[in-house]
Amino acid sequence: MLQEITFPHFKNSEGSFQEIHVFYRFFGREAGTAPVVLVNHALTGNANVTGENGWWNELIGPGKCIDTQKFTILSINVPGNGASENREHLLHNYTEFTLDDVARIFAEVLGKLNINELFAAIGGSIGGALAWHLAVLRPNLIKNLIPIATDLKATDWVLGQCKVQDQILNNSADPIHDARMHAMTFYRTPASFSAKFRRKRNELNAQFEVANWLSHHGRKLEQRYELAAYKLMNHLLTTIDISGGKGKPSAAAQTISGNIYLIGIDSDLFFLPEEIRETYEELSVEKKNIHYSEIKSIHGHDAFLIEYEQLSQILKPIFKQNVTHNEENKYSPVWNR
Repeated sequence: MLQEITFPHFKNSEGSFQEIHVFYRFFGREAGTAPVVLVNHALTGNANVTGENGWWNELIGPGKCIDTQKFTILSINVPGNGASENREHLLHNYTEFTLDDVARIFAEVLGKLNINELFAAIGGSIGGALAWHLAVLRPNLIKNLIPIATDLKATDWVLGQCKVQDQILNNSADPIHDARMHAMTFYRTPASFSAKFRRKRNELNAQFEVANWLSHHGRKLEQRYELAAYKLMNHLLTTIDISGGKGKPSAAAQTISGNIYLIGIDSDLFFLPEEIRETYEELSVEKKNIHYSEIKSIHGHDAFLIEYEQLSQILKPIFKQNVTHNEENKYSPVWNR
């Protein structure tokens, strides 16, 4: 069940004040009776992380890797993502907001819920980047920070792709459909496309199956997603920078006291694994409680939503609470360079 917290006079990074509506859900153990895991959704996701229509059911649930019999699961919708189904809650002034603003809102929500410590904060893509921002904002809040298929800053490649997305969203006659089609080409990989379609044509419309598949994903998103929400989330991707533009992002990360578990995807064409490995190498010079692991997949960025067995194996030591520090663990088959 969605619950709501309203902030009547939130001040964003541009200095504007407005009413912000935040919607969240709890799963698993009752709040206050178990360690809390914050699960952040990706660009077109929402707080339905498990249960009916749960987008991470294979990972979160009774007896699953993130066990709802053991943990309290909290998921918060990014304000303006359309999850409330009330168009008055959309943020049409989306360019005035940054991921730092969202992190500040999440911190306020945690305060309202009397949650002073998170056993873990986990998310893929922009959800993982949001966890990074929250960890820098509250360095002692998160015991185990787990950003997946993301980094502590938006690279020029990410910024470039988001610029193309923004152009489509603001200029296309069919913006959600067309932007989603474009996005799917860098969420997956050439190898993934080849394995799936093999240049086959559809018998009914004689179109290549890859074209039908891209159009299908565009129409599917159109049915459930608001244009204003897409514009906001795409813009927020461009604001990923845990330094706040005031220095080197890796320096800002040094303030985080908890364990950091970086997870890359070897075929990711959006947040490149070599960039994430570079972050690991920079941080591990000073921090001994940082780790890196990698999903092996042909499916690219979306592998964190596809390769559940690999991800569960990577995460299991964390949620079983038997992980050692990176210097002792550096050459293990799971957590390594």
